[in-house]
Amino acid sequence: MAATYAGNDERAKAFSDRTGVKSYKWDVSSFDECAAGIKQVEADLGPVDVIVNNAGITRDATIEKDEPPGLGRGARYQPRRLLQHVQAAWDGMLARGFGRIVNIGSINGQAGQLAR
Repeated sequence: MAATYAGNDERAKAFSDRTGVKSYKWDVSSFDECAAGIKQVEADLGPVDVIVNNAGITRDATIEKDEPPGLGRGARYQPRRLLQHVQAAWDGMLARGFGRIVNIGSINGQAGQLAR
């Protein structure tokens, strides 16, 4: 079993020490980092059979404050992150004839959140 994280090295180490789950650091919005990360996980732990996509980011803003309107980091990040790991592990899952993908969303996807 493996976990990924984006930023807090100390908390990731504490999590790994407490659970025995190895943690890997990469930006899940970058396909290149996901592909390299999946390869590293497979080299360390074996084939990836299950992916749980639960990374998220809330950087919503009113339209006048967003970087080009509607294209802020949150808008670019959310849809892309769902596919990055899947694409990186897909060939192996197909070759083995097995794989599971679990996508976990946020309430902000339904209700939104206004950041001022």
